[in-house]
Amino acid sequence: MSNDLPARIALPLPRRQNRPLNPLWRRRLKGLALPLLIVIALEIIVRVGWLPSYQMPAPSEVFVTLTEQAEGALWKHIGASLIRVLIGFAIGASLALVFAAWVGLSREAEAYLEPTFAALRSIPSLAWVPLLLLWLGIDETSKIVLIAIGAFFPVYVNVVAAIRNIDRKLVEVGHIYGFSRLQLVRRILLPAALPGLFTGLRSGMSLAWMFLVAAELIAATKGLGYLLSDGRETSRPDIVLAAIIVLALLGKLSDGLLATLERRWLAWRDTFAGQGSKD
Repeated sequence: MSNDLPARIALPLPRRQNRPLNPLWRRRLKGLALPLLIVIALEIIVRVGWLPSYQMPAPSEVFVTLTEQAEGALWKHIGASLIRVLIGFAIGASLALVFAAWVGLSREAEAYLEPTFAALRSIPSLAWVPLLLLWLGIDETSKIVLIAIGAFFPVYVNVVAAIRNIDRKLVEVGHIYGFSRLQLVRRILLPAALPGLFTGLRSGMSLAWMFLVAAELIAATKGLGYLLSDGRETSRPDIVLAAIIVLALLGKLSDGLLATLERRWLAWRDTFAGQGSKD
């Protein structure tokens, strides 16, 4: 055997590869691009003097206001608004599911209920406020009822549409297998209507936040709507913008929670996700 081989052979070390960023986080980072661009542009525009600060305060000033409010009563306002939205949304969405299933499954129920519901859902949110104040007073009940009204109609409309858009052949297959009405709903109609249900829930949650502001702007002593009104009355646009930012963040968080549930419960779907980058 030849002894010409070197005593030690230098083997190349494996090159450390950077782990690719999770596609979900890539999308989230891309979603921050536009808000950051708007913040930077507003900061420059206000500092240069193209917009008066008494009308549009600089984002840095709004951030300072948010910090000061967070050390004070901001959490009290957030808690009050969040409780109202959650209770009102739960009541409105639950009633909407009951009536939507009834109307979606029965042409007789549709004939009686749909014309009235179609008229009621065209009424603006502020139009309900004086009537609810007369009936229920200025306590929490009127606010929660108004939020429930706002959450009711998006859920109702989307679930009825989802039920009516189910392939008729699926229902016929259920009848062939001898499914009872409950089995038909649980094994065929409900899974097929879930995409429309989540669309309605997300729309209902958005309207619940909108109706919350309508209620708190008029009759409230705490809440984000009250904070908006207080900023307007004291000529503090920084407080108004701070409240709007908090409302936007809470709305985004609640919508994101529903979107996460939708992805998990509807993971079996193989749907078109759009063209372009897979990030």
